Amino acid sequence: MSMYAASVPQMKKMLQNLDKWLEAAVANAKSRGFDPNNLVQMRLAPDQYPFVRQVQSSCDTAKFTAARLTGKEAPKHPDTETTIEELHARIKMVVAYLDTFSEKDFAGASERHVELPWAQGKWVAGNEYLNELQLPNFYFHVTTAYAILRHSGVPLGKQDYIGNVNLRDK
Repeated sequence: MSMYAASVPQMKKMLQNLDKWLEAAVANAKSRGFDPNNLVQMRLAPDQYPFVRQVQSSCDTAKFTAARLTGKEAPKHPDTETTIEELHARIKMVVAYLDTFSEKDFAGASERHVELPWAQGKWVAGNEYLNELQLPNFYFHVTTAYAILRHSGVPLGKQDYIGNVNLRDK
């Protein structure tokens, strides 16, 4: 499997799933008679990021993965979202950014020296960056966002998390 196939399509799919969970959260909040934006600051534990930061981190991980593996500059997002609608917009911007990448952009990505802003003077190979850091980090934040919504009573299930699967006829 190529570095592109292992990253961009799946991250895009999961961000689109996350966007659908936001729609379910709004519908659930309205049916229960509370402002859906109350969910933005929900968290599972006092020392854990709130929902808004889980969504921002999911988006950031996806955009930085694609950018750093291809040697491109990632768009900047100021992390100022305070509403569900603004989170929808953030997700849509990152999905649109991921749509600008192709398999060709990832040529040589597995051997690329990826420098990390928090590890000055060090680098990691692209394949290690993807498999040891970015994929686990991405799924951590997406899963935590899902868990916050479930914990808040949003009726989501495993199929909502997994999303569409490319089933084929025999």
